[in-house]
Amino acid sequence: MARVTQRSKHARKAPRVARNSRAVSRGRRSVGIKPGGSKAARTRAKNKSQPRRHTFVASHHRPDAFEKGLRRYAQYRDLGIAGATGGMARAHVIKMIPPCDPAEVSKRHFHDVEFQMVYVLKGWIKGEYEGAGVVTMREGSCWLQPPKIKHSVLDYSDDCELLEIIMPADFATVELE
Repeated sequence: MARVTQRSKHARKAPRVARNSRAVSRGRRSVGIKPGGSKAARTRAKNKSQPRRHTFVASHHRPDAFEKGLRRYAQYRDLGIAGATGGMARAHVIKMIPPCDPAEVSKRHFHDVEFQMVYVLKGWIKGEYEGAGVVTMREGSCWLQPPKIKHSVLDYSDDCELLEIIMPADFATVELE
């Protein structure tokens, strides 16, 4: 039976360059293209080297801008980053709805993301994080949640507001309980 090994997302396989081929530079990597290779192959190599185009966006606080979202106990104010980055990232302010009901909020889950950072704007929030245990974050606290870290919200203050930045903009949340 074949043995399957999983590689880290950060490990990169060295690109193969065929003999008698020229390499198209892409930063520190090269991609082999055979002489006389198709126009589509050359275009794909060129497009991959171009950075995503971002647009300017500004979001101003309005109390009525908060909407329902992923969780019933939270409201979200989208900051327009997903549209401005073509889906590369999302940023929103999360306003937790009081009072906290631990029976509802303490469901263990993870997010299928590449990057997730949370900053406490107001109040405090307590959570349990795989490998870190129970952590209480207060106004001015910031934390990075590694991809797919299992966690749960345990409690939060009545005035809790968070800034969350996530990559990519669209992602899955997996409930574990």
